[in-house]
Amino acid sequence: MSRIRVTSSFGGYTVYCGEGALDRAASLIESLGDSKETFILSSPHVWRYWGRAIGRAIPSRKTRQPILFDDAESSKRLATVEGIARQLVHAGADRRAILIAVGGGVVGDVAGFAAASYLRGVQLVHIPTTVVAQVDSAIGGKTGVDLPEGKNLVGAFYPPKLVITDPAFLRTLPDREYRSGLYEIVKYGVIVDAQLFLYLERHMDQILRRDPPALSRITSRAIRIKARIVSADEREGGLRQILNFGHTLGHALETATDYRRFRHGEAVGWGMIGATLVALAEGHLTDPDAARIIRLVASIGPLPGLGALRVASLRPILASDKKSRGGRVRWVLPRRIGRTEWGIEVPWPVVARAFAELPYVAAAAAKWPPGGASRLKRGISEPDRSR
Repeated sequence: MSRIRVTSSFGGYTVYCGEGALDRAASLIESLGDSKETFILSSPHVWRYWGRAIGRAIPSRKTRQPILFDDAESSKRLATVEGIARQLVHAGADRRAILIAVGGGVVGDVAGFAAASYLRGVQLVHIPTTVVAQVDSAIGGKTGVDLPEGKNLVGAFYPPKLVITDPAFLRTLPDREYRSGLYEIVKYGVIVDAQLFLYLERHMDQILRRDPPALSRITSRAIRIKARIVSADEREGGLRQILNFGHTLGHALETATDYRRFRHGEAVGWGMIGATLVALAEGHLTDPDAARIIRLVASIGPLPGLGALRVASLRPILASDKKSRGGRVRWVLPRRIGRTEWGIEVPWPVVARAFAELPYVAAAAAKWPPGGASRLKRGISEPDRSR
């Protein structure tokens, strides 16, 4: 089992990852020090699969019945946090309580914000059960909920005391949920790790089959990348912004469809293709690298269609993104595979043309002809005066 240390202004914490990590949960949680009780926060769906195993792994003498809430993105609201806080009050949770988030990204974000807010902060432990949560959302201390106006607009930086990551959880994931998480791992390859990107290109068939050695390799590598970045820039003042590659457009797609059409990773998959086309059009990226990025995203499987979405409806959502400044969208764009830049403003006509090309690109990427990227570059760079 690997131990990966994360630095934080709240005090560092360790991510334990590997087969059998869950079996050590009791001793790891006990090592946090004296606490009256542990309170598990999860979803009914996760608890149906893993409740019995979690119950065996965590000391029952200190644990009450789990607090369960819906883990759909539509439940990621302030009202859910209030409901959790009230249940904690009725259960007598004091400042020595430990909240244990067992689930995917929504559970972790909501439970984390509840831990940051309840009694002005109680201890938090993450036991992530999805690919996205294991390699991304459980690490780094971002917590928060959505508003109707956009995703993650209310929250706090509040790191956990401990993260326990066991790949056994990934074996029971539905196929769509599993594939959705792989887009986040592709993101790490694009932004900082060309070798990880190459491994994903060469071994995607095994990864899609959930081959244990391949899966262990890419998840542990992704966790180390995330830990290194957030340790260097905890509050997203600079370097950490590269983790938003694909998320600018991805979050807008989620918001525009009321979080009903796309899994988070799927929206990020579309967002990475869009950002790659923008980078190509703006001269930030070469044709071959653009083609490789889009091919790799497409190799994970077909993305849900964009339907009747129009780019004009996305413009105000993009402008309200938490990374925007004065309504000006700041993009994260690849310079080459393994290197990314952030804080880049892009002319709106280029964004509009890139969005218009998305369906074609997604359909053609698996059999992209030589020179295809160049043709797209010329088309995207020309403003569409009909809009």
